[in-house]
Amino acid sequence: MKKKTAYLGVMLALALICSYVEVLIPFSVGIPGIKLGLANIVIVFALYSLGTKEAYILSIARVLISGFMFGNVMAIAYSFAGGMLSLTVMYLLKKTKLLSVISVSIAGGIAHNIGQIIIATLIVSNYSVMYYIPVLMVAGFITGTLIGIVAQEVFLRVGHLLRVR
Repeated sequence: MKKKTAYLGVMLALALICSYVEVLIPFSVGIPGIKLGLANIVIVFALYSLGTKEAYILSIARVLISGFMFGNVMAIAYSFAGGMLSLTVMYLLKKTKLLSVISVSIAGGIAHNIGQIIIATLIVSNYSVMYYIPVLMVAGFITGTLIGIVAQEVFLRVGHLLRVR
């Protein structure tokens, strides 16, 4: 148990560093709200190396801490909704053992954006933001692919060192 807790602490630090780096990168594709999601590399890696419960703990802690450090309450709300839907979808797909890490990450990227659109719809009380879904699905596919490739490579190279189940 101590080992898992230590790994969670290290992964939280890595996720927060990734969040900070993402704030520093002037990434813009002309569409508001689209980010790389670098911290999700750590979340996907945790899901595959530590387990579901630990991945949820890590995701919640990262959303709250990075939200207070680099964002605001609204950023936390959007990130929390997207993160929880994304992680739930990834967990369910991983559990089937039919998809690769990359495919699971792609589904997570798309689900993350859908979760954020759902929250946006509730906050602004206007369904017109739903028209943004196709653009966000493409963005989720692209970023999910990139995150999945990196997470898979990290898992293949160091995952065996962290398996503590």
